[in-house]
Amino acid sequence: MILAYNEEFVTERTFEQYQYSRYPAKRMVIVTCMDARLSEMLPKAMNLQGGDAKIIKNAGGIVTQPFGNIMRSILVALYELGADEVFVIGHHECGMTGLDPELVMSHMRDRGISENTLTTLLNSGMDLKRWLTGFDSVWDSVANSVRIVRNHPLKPANVRVHGLIIDPQTGKLDVVVDGYEQQEVSESPAG
Repeated sequence: MILAYNEEFVTERTFEQYQYSRYPAKRMVIVTCMDARLSEMLPKAMNLQGGDAKIIKNAGGIVTQPFGNIMRSILVALYELGADEVFVIGHHECGMTGLDPELVMSHMRDRGISENTLTTLLNSGMDLKRWLTGFDSVWDSVANSVRIVRNHPLKPANVRVHGLIIDPQTGKLDVVVDGYEQQEVSESPAG
């Protein structure tokens, strides 16, 4: 079904309306949650059109490791794709809020992952419970992700990093960290 649709999409040249530059027109990179409700809501709430921003999605819209895949993608967007601002955007009603790693592992077992596999990972030093833990507060999660990005040793000093939370029902954005204010604070001389 998907491939039949795709054939028609290509044959009818529908793709032409979606051809944008690889460089984000509004020079921004966004880290946000993979929640399906945000796919259209977030860009509309921010007045973004196709091609305006690089959007990186993961469970919770979080940056957990300064040298993980999300941070690498941010740095590539900043150095190679012309972005010069970062937005970390969490959302209310996030499935990562209060995520129970024991429950996730139980669901893994229910879907065929053996106890032997889980034990092997544990014995290999993999802390599955920590790896599968969500967060208690989306506000704190966004602030922590902003802190990781803002303080990264490879982030250019002039790049502003903002933290926002969107309401997936209304599109209302709340500011957690104003990157313009943070930039001024970090650039002000020690006194």
